Amino acid sequence: MKILIVEDERRMVELLRKGLQEEGHTVVAAFDASDSIGLARTCDFDVILLDVMMPQMDGFKVTRTLRQLSVTSSIIMLTARDAIPDIVRGLDAGADDYVTKPFSFDELLARLHAVRRPVEICGTHCLELGDLVLDPRSRDVSRAGERVSLTRKEYNLLEHLLLHPGEVVSRQSLIEAVWGSGKTIENNTLEAFVHLLREKVERKGWPRLIHTVRGVGYTVRPEVPS
Repeated sequence: MKILIVEDERRMVELLRKGLQEEGHTVVAAFDASDSIGLARTCDFDVILLDVMMPQMDGFKVTRTLRQLSVTSSIIMLTARDAIPDIVRGLDAGADDYVTKPFSFDELLARLHAVRRPVEICGTHCLELGDLVLDPRSRDVSRAGERVSLTRKEYNLLEHLLLHPGEVVSRQSLIEAVWGSGKTIENNTLEAFVHLLREKVERKGWPRLIHTVRGVGYTVRPEVPS
């Protein structure tokens, strides 16, 4: 993979660069926001590892700027801020994943491969629940006839839930479906993705479809009017 590291701590950059190059990846580094935006626009990176806390412009603004410029590289945010509002803010800006410091290098490698692994199409028939329609062929999602724009992970999360309508899907099952088998993901990260997915498929007063089963996981079913 061709990877851009955006981090103002040079020691961290060199550690990441050394480890990633030993794994066979091509690594480019940027130490501030302006350089990172310029590089991301002119080079086709597979993944951008982006530190959140940087001078001049933080990672949230960089991510939002890159998405506005139609940069499609996968973005993984690196930060010590692990509160759900911070995670949601990063994902909502357009990041594909969020890794909290300190992290192990093996975890980072797993996240890198997860955001770049090929999408598996489970079938050619549309998945429907009430007025929500997901088409695996085009990866289009709509509700009440209106298109819903989802990130790759939000789509994978929704697809896995729709493949088990009315069933309680465990947290671990969702993590394996979205991040890959054997991965350890913080509960905050999964909750942040579910929160964003709900905001998109349950907006405009649309009835709730995604329900939390406390201590177990989530289920999708149409909300029955009281």
